[in-house]
Amino acid sequence: MLANFEENLQKYARLLVAKGINVQKGDWVKMTITVDQAPLARLITKEAYALGAEKVIIKWSDDEITRLHYLNQPTEVLTDIPQYEIDESEDHVLNHRVSRLSIISSDPGLLNEVDPAKIGAYQSAFGKAFHVQRKATQNDDLKWTVAAAAGAGWAAKVFPHLATSEEQVDALWDQIFKTCRVYEEDPVAAWDLHKQTLNEKANKLNEIQFDALHYTAPGTDLTLGLPKNHIWVCAESYNPKGEEFIANMPTEEVFTAPDTRRMDGVVRSTKPLSYAGTLVEGIEVHFKDGKIVDISAEKGDEAIKKLVFDNEGGTGLGEIALVPDPSPISQSGITFFNTLFDENASNHIAIGSAYPTTIQGGTKMSPEELRENGMNTSTVHVDFMIGSAEMNIDGIKQDGTVVPIFRNGDWAI
Repeated sequence: MLANFEENLQKYARLLVAKGINVQKGDWVKMTITVDQAPLARLITKEAYALGAEKVIIKWSDDEITRLHYLNQPTEVLTDIPQYEIDESEDHVLNHRVSRLSIISSDPGLLNEVDPAKIGAYQSAFGKAFHVQRKATQNDDLKWTVAAAAGAGWAAKVFPHLATSEEQVDALWDQIFKTCRVYEEDPVAAWDLHKQTLNEKANKLNEIQFDALHYTAPGTDLTLGLPKNHIWVCAESYNPKGEEFIANMPTEEVFTAPDTRRMDGVVRSTKPLSYAGTLVEGIEVHFKDGKIVDISAEKGDEAIKKLVFDNEGGTGLGEIALVPDPSPISQSGITFFNTLFDENASNHIAIGSAYPTTIQGGTKMSPEELRENGMNTSTVHVDFMIGSAEMNIDGIKQDGTVVPIFRNGDWAI
């Protein structure tokens, strides 16, 4: 057992509630979490009520049951999302503006033995059924946070060299606490300091307003246009009431949306992607005239192809994020097989929908208006990692002037 584990788990729960979703008096909170993380769920619930939450809703899941559902249900049954689940979700979003806290802990290869076509069909059906929830989240109409807990299957994948499951889980909890600044005497103050550093970079990029970015690295030569009036954002977000929240804990990124109409070149992934319970590795993507025209993977090829070509808007990009290679998660040398962590060790891009908050006035635009301004709309949003210590990125101004942004994987601006 980690030293002072119970004390740090309570600090973590308090941080997620007080700084992550920033619970205010009268808030409704909805938490998705696996049954093996019940101790954390209880602490989060207690802390939420202590801060004045009016109602806490728990949505439980179980990895083994999830796997059995995929293996045994026919595709037409698996993809038949009950209307009452959709109605409940929309009621929570539209009538209660429920703050959403998603705790991820599952084995990244949970569904490796499942037919990728079935996984793709479910992901597509889920995205369409819960589009109201997705839109509210991407617009920051409600407060939301994605964080992690140490599940045994996940820990075994990250730390296979450790002798016992207990040691593996402890090692993963240790990394979660470190990267979320739980070990600091005052984690909330530590996060405020971290935000200042990220905001300095975002403010500088927003001031310059580059027309495009050019990425080069081994296997990568990619140019991505940027929409007019794009916005670089980082750790903190705000709901319509002006209440701050942190969408991802941990986070090391500064991100915006590309102009999905102006994308050309090739890019290779540098870390594995865990997508819908399937591991995807060695991704290579070719862009031409604003679209993904070819995508392949050394492992998980069918899954990644279905993501791109079987989903509306899947051939476009919705996010580009800058993360320096010297970031703490990258320097740990650990591959987490989990996007929440691996994306904060590496520059990354996202297949699918753009966040309307990354362009001026975007949250008030219709889908058609977003597309007219170069913002991709889609039923999916999946990040994959492309950064390394060998990556250089240049910013290209409207007049063609080239300004170094990254050199050898670190900030140059």
